[in-house]
This record gives sequence, structure tokens and C-alpha cells, in this order.
Amino acid sequence: MKILSIDTSSKICSVSVLEDNNVIIEKNIDDSLTHSQKLMPMIDNILNELNMKLTDFDLFSCSVGPGSFTGVRIGVSTIKAFCDVTNIPVTGVSSLEGLAYNSLSLNIKNNTDVVCALIDAKNDNVYCGIFKNEINEFVQLEDLCAKNINEVLNILDRYSSSSILFIGDGAIYHKDLILEKISNSTFVENEFNKQTSVSIGIAGFNKYNKGIYGDSSSLSPLYLRKSQAERALDGEN
Repeated sequence: MKILSIDTSSKICSVSVLEDNNVIIEKNIDDSLTHSQKLMPMIDNILNELNMKLTDFDLFSCSVGPGSFTGVRIGVSTIKAFCDVTNIPVTGVSSLEGLAYNSLSLNIKNNTDVVCALIDAKNDNVYCGIFKNEINEFVQLEDLCAKNINEVLNILDRYSSSSILFIGDGAIYHKDLILEKISNSTFVENEFNKQTSVSIGIAGFNKYNKGIYGDSSSLSPLYLRKSQAERALDGEN
């Protein structure tokens, strides 16, 4: 199965092509250009490099957020348009689940390990996803949420008997506090804390195999909290 996967939920614009869960090509750009300027040229370059057309794919996989409100909208709207033109199915994957899949590169084999994906949401808030690794798939243990970091650490008390792996830029930003509150915590190296389309593609492939996919109407952004403008209007952080 050939998969076109994109992630525009962070400051990195990421596009990859996979054959099942094996990476054929991956391109990531982190510069001053907006995702609206970067995404389509990246996709065109990859298609030309591989001598492929959109209709050659069997599945699209897209990060639906949370993360950058504008970035998520750009990625989701692009893939929805591709689906409408080609009738190729799509899987939407949260950026938090994508981060959890980054940990597969660390060869974690203990199924009791908990993976906590944290994305910085400013002002001591984080987007949080808590997962369990079950034979290279991730089972969501709690609802995805946007909360103060201290509230998240209180939730993680439920898993005090397990070793907890923290991943994502929110984990790095709050590392000292996490180490103070949770003794059984470990952290990944910097390169694995970045959101990438490869993990979104692998997660999407697993979802497809479980029958979790749809058409363009099934794909929508996952924000978890109000936009900055909405929060400012309401007097919130």
C-alpha cells in the first residue's frame, strides 16, 4: 500500500511517502516560509522525484492537530481536496498520536510502558496524549486534552506503577517539573520530539488495517482549545 502522508501541525512542514510502514521518501522544511507556501511545492517535488501521480496512492494520511491552528487547516484542507479529486481514502491522525509513534524508533518493547506525548501550548499549558504501546500500536489511555502541566501530572499519578516515557517539545520545556513530580519518567532525544509525517503515515497505515478510515467528509481539524484570538477576546491565557 502506497501512502502519502503530511504533517503541518507544527512549525515543520513534513511530507513523506510510505510503502505500508516503510519509508520511501521524507522531506521536512523548517524555515520562515508559511506552510501555505511550502506544502504544495514539497508534494510536487516528491511526486516528480518518484515519478508518481496522486492517483498512484492507496491512502492519504494527515495530521489533524492539535498544534498550529493555521497549519492544521492548511494540511487538512489540502488532503480533503486530494480526496475529493481522487476518491482515495484518508486517515486522520492526531499530532499527539504521531509523537507517540516516534518512540518506535527507540525499540521500546515493554508493553507496560506508558508514552505521554506533550506539545507546548504556552503559559504552562500543554496538549497531552497518554498512550500504551501494544505490539507497535498505541492504545489511547486517556482523552486527548489541553490542560495546565500540573493537571496533566496529576492525571499521570494513575500510572505511577508504570515507567513513563515523555516525548514532544512540551516534555522538554517542562522536563525539570516532570522529573520533580514523577520519579519513573524518561525522556527521548531531541530529534524524536519533532512532529513528522512518517509517524503520521505509520499510524495511518495501522488505522486503515483496523478499518478506521473514510473520505474527505471524515477529516476535520482537532483543536482541543480556542484559538489565541478567541482566548484573548474571552480574557483567557
